[in-house]
Amino acid sequence: MLEVLVTLVIVAIALLGTAGLQLYAMRMSQGGQFRSQAVFLADDIAERMEANKAGAVAGLYAVTLSSIETTATIDCSNAACNQTALAQYDLSAWETSLVSMLPQSTWAITQDTTGNPSTYTISVNWVDRRSNTTYATAGTGETFSYNATRTIFN
Repeated sequence: MLEVLVTLVIVAIALLGTAGLQLYAMRMSQGGQFRSQAVFLADDIAERMEANKAGAVAGLYAVTLSSIETTATIDCSNAACNQTALAQYDLSAWETSLVSMLPQSTWAITQDTTGNPSTYTISVNWVDRRSNTTYATAGTGETFSYNATRTIFN
């Protein structure tokens, strides 16, 4: 009877260890998903800049560090837009995607080189709770960043 009890304790500890390992793997997987989303989103705005080269060269895509979405005045998916309205629409759609896909996200787009060609640095930041052992506490975690550079020729 004692041997069965000891066996049950050992099996229970092994199952708890396996569950902990699965939880850790799920947190790591989510962190990888956030990094992939950041790369995808930075590439998305860079491609939008390429599509509106005149607006990008003019500096219309520069955004200071922010965490608040802007709203476009014109929906360029249904109406013809000039370069300024298209840049506002692109930034609005991109910022909405950032807020919905990355937790506690912030972003900045800086125009490093003005004129033609124009170089932009795109910075995407988010807070990932997986790296903090006290992740259950609200607002804790580690801030991660992804930076990309794109040169636009008009």
